[in-house]
Amino acid sequence: MSYFITGTDTGVGKTLISCALLHGFAAQGKRVVGMKPIAAGCDDRDQNEDVRQLRAASNVLASGGQINPYCFAQTVAPHLAAQFSGIRINLARIVKSFSELNAQADVVIVEGAGGFVVPLNDEQDGADLAAQLGLPIILVVGMRLGCLNHALLTAEAIAARGLTLAGWVANVLDADLAMLNENVAALQQRIGAPLLGVVPYREQPDAREVASFLNLALLEQAGDGANELLREFHVKPHD
Repeated sequence: MSYFITGTDTGVGKTLISCALLHGFAAQGKRVVGMKPIAAGCDDRDQNEDVRQLRAASNVLASGGQINPYCFAQTVAPHLAAQFSGIRINLARIVKSFSELNAQADVVIVEGAGGFVVPLNDEQDGADLAAQLGLPIILVVGMRLGCLNHALLTAEAIAARGLTLAGWVANVLDADLAMLNENVAALQQRIGAPLLGVVPYREQPDAREVASFLNLALLEQAGDGANELLREFHVKPHD
């Protein structure tokens, strides 16, 4: 089974959790590969740090074009980075690359760009990409002030697209966040998908260590789909 990784915002630890998932599944003896369909922000060698980390955590060798179909120099929203480069992001190209990776690996971890509905071109966004890939979603919640609203709105958006939230991860970004346990409990009460783990704050987090905080067995429980995603809000997917 492969998964699409999204987050409550940019900078909430999607790459860290994606790499941790790769390490966790690899420890189970699975062939794993990470994919970053769209990366914005490259160094002078046209390399993106997120892509580098995903490749390092993978045990399947794949081409750069498969792992990262679109890489842009500027660290801005994907549709803007593409516009500045004179390119239109084509979701069909990404789906083709994913299919090639999926044929080589047992698990493909696809890391989305930014938040769930970040624009990718004039008509499509990250949610459209997730829908075209048809993958269950893992939501990374950056645990900091304001995270409850961001997490619940993202969960609503996932449900509204008729997609499956397979699980979520609480990634602590603020070492001094007040009432962390209470915030996690509030989300557990409202999000109808398993909490895969709480990742403690680290100034320099290590993906291998983070893997030890994730319970991958809980992903097997995610089979009910998005129709009952939010117990509290009873969100219904669009027709």
